[in-house]
Amino acid sequence: MSTAIHFCRVGGTAVVALALTFAGAQAGGTPPTGGHEIPVVLTASEEQAVEGFKARLKAYMKVHRKLEATLPKHWYHPTPGQIDENQRALGALIKDARSSAKQGDFFTPEIEALVKRTLKAVLSGPDGQSIKALIMDENPGVPNLTVNDRYPDAIPLSTMPPGVLKPLPKLEEDLEYRFVGKRLVLMDAEARIIIDFTGDVLP
Repeated sequence: MSTAIHFCRVGGTAVVALALTFAGAQAGGTPPTGGHEIPVVLTASEEQAVEGFKARLKAYMKVHRKLEATLPKHWYHPTPGQIDENQRALGALIKDARSSAKQGDFFTPEIEALVKRTLKAVLSGPDGQSIKALIMDENPGVPNLTVNDRYPDAIPLSTMPPGVLKPLPKLEEDLEYRFVGKRLVLMDAEARIIIDFTGDVLP
């Protein structure tokens, strides 16, 4: 059985639908006939918060791409050293451009509450325990996080199961969600820096 949550609309109203899909045979060996969805209606303020989050992502990526264009181009077979050099240079440029950035700039209280609510729905489903086990398997649980810091090279990136990614607002290219302990991190994967992070959102 697999669990997924996704945003959809019913009668013009935004909802988050928790889809429970039965992958194994039902009792008696009968093949599954499908799944069902449990809609969670988004409030008007949550819809507005999601749109604001997406707008902030677009604004961030505009800065990202402008700064990236100033770096040396390694068109043919860049070496690991050149890749790392550009990555660190881009991270430094972004950090300087976002010198006033702070926690909560992206994950506003409304977005954090929505993330927490949808994750609770995912992890309370039939596959909740196995999904959480995947997340925690290589979850570093770093106690201290700082916006604009480089994600530590020695720490593995946590697994992000599809059923967890689906409910979250879709990210711009080069951006990723990762869990650090019970917190969700928004990371610039190309610059390998922490853009923002939540408080504890994993149940």
